[in-house]
Amino acid sequence: MPLHYVGLRVTDLRRSLRFYTRTLGLRKIIQGDFRKYGRGIWVGLEDPRSHQRLELNWYPPRSPFAPRFVRGESLDHVGFLLGRVSRRALETEYARLLRAGARPTPMTPARTEGWMACVQDPDGNWIEIFRWPTAAEARAERRRSRPARRRRRH
Repeated sequence: MPLHYVGLRVTDLRRSLRFYTRTLGLRKIIQGDFRKYGRGIWVGLEDPRSHQRLELNWYPPRSPFAPRFVRGESLDHVGFLLGRVSRRALETEYARLLRAGARPTPMTPARTEGWMACVQDPDGNWIEIFRWPTAAEARAERRRSRPARRRRRH
């Protein structure tokens, strides 16, 4: 499974975005709000030259995913992309990591509707595994998001 990005925890998302985009030249490629899963807001950035990726993560106050912030120690997690695979494939990889000695976290496949999960390495660093939707899931999502068409009466 290939390394996809490294995530940094930030205290002020707007300020950090300004710094990483305007000052360092990264470009915003994706953003998500996962507060419904008990997490926070994340923004994916990419260097247009090297194509290396960085994710900025902001968590609301008192979130279990936001321990006391220590300046300079803000590695949040390392993300590994499984690719365009099924929920079952993600669940299988999650189980394999646990059998290999990784420690579970509250972010399980069940909690995230099968799109991602997190484990801790032997030193407590968070490792995220995630997947892109399969072609069938993407088609189903497009069908769900289409506006209803009005039928004409003759």
